[in-house]
Amino acid sequence: MTAKPETVEEYLAQLPDDRREAIEEVRATILARLPDGYEESFGFGMIAYVVPLERYPDTYNKAPLMFAALASQKNHMAVYLHGVYSDPELKDWFVDQYKATGKKLDMGASCVRFKKLENLPVELIGEAVAKTSVDAFIQRDEQVRAEAAAAKKARKKK
Repeated sequence: MTAKPETVEEYLAQLPDDRREAIEEVRATILARLPDGYEESFGFGMIAYVVPLERYPDTYNKAPLMFAALASQKNHMAVYLHGVYSDPELKDWFVDQYKATGKKLDMGASCVRFKKLENLPVELIGEAVAKTSVDAFIQRDEQVRAEAAAAKKARKKK
């Protein structure tokens, strides 16, 4: 990319044609299945799907709480699914469903990497996104932060 993009449109315009087409298809699926209350934005160098600060200002970094994201990286494209990553039951479901498609899962902590669109079960991405309401995502974020704080406090007592 030449200039640092500041909007989703600028980001998409700077992608090579094959990647832009792939990212646009995944984006359309996410937008079609995104539960009410999330917003699409551009941040962290990615197309992001966030809980707006007006809805939930109590984030750890004072930025909107990121639910999902979509990016073109140097060697691959990636869908970041923080809703799946933060919920062990949903993650197990997602992994099982992904494997059932017969496609190879290349998953990091919260991202699913793919080099070509045909390697990604796009409809499954939409299903995964649709499974977590804003309220459930906020509740899970608060639970994870409380558990981390409790663990930190316990370590200090030792």
